[in-house]
Order: sequence, then structure tokens, then C-alpha cells
Amino acid sequence: MVMQEWSENIVMVDLADDPELTDELTALTERMEKLAKNVVLNFSEVKFINSSNISRLLKLRKALISQDKELRLCGIAVQVWGVFLLTGLDSLFDVAEDTPSALASIQMK
Repeated sequence: MVMQEWSENIVMVDLADDPELTDELTALTERMEKLAKNVVLNFSEVKFINSSNISRLLKLRKALISQDKELRLCGIAVQVWGVFLLTGLDSLFDVAEDTPSALASIQMK
């Protein structure tokens, strides 16, 4: 996981594919509960997502919402996007096509 402090209020995270994805999402959730920053997750390297990773994403979303922070997902591959559509996650998460769009959408709020 590559984590960059994009600004004083935004963290950008480049996620890896499984098996690292599981550990990354767990560590990120724990870290964001303490940092209280907006988060952009770049999924460009993620080719598969399973139910436990979906659960971790939902936990991260809940933690950020409770702190009045934003979460944006970007760079989602077609096969992963299909999972989001089938499970209804596309309506729960704010998604941008690429990293610059995700960062801009948070900065404009």
C-alpha cells in the first residue's frame, strides 16, 4: 500500500491486489480512525475483490462517515466494477474515473 498525504485533509492510497488488499484495508481502517482525513482509494491494481474485502471497505466508509470525512474510490477495473454493480455498492460509494477526478471532487466540497 502506497499512502500519500495529498494535502492536510486528504490521504491518497494506491491499493495492491489480493492477498495484500485484505491487510491494506484492515490497516487503513485502523489508521483512519485516528487520523480523521478524507481518503481517496486508487483501485487501479486491484483485479479481484472478495466479500471480506467488501466488508472492510464498508467498515472504512462507516469510520469516515462518523468523522464527517469523505471517501472516494477511483481506477476501478471492469471486473471489480461488476461486483460493485451486482452487490449494489455502486450506490453506497462515491466513485471517480481516475485519481485527479477523485481528488478534485473532495477538494470542491
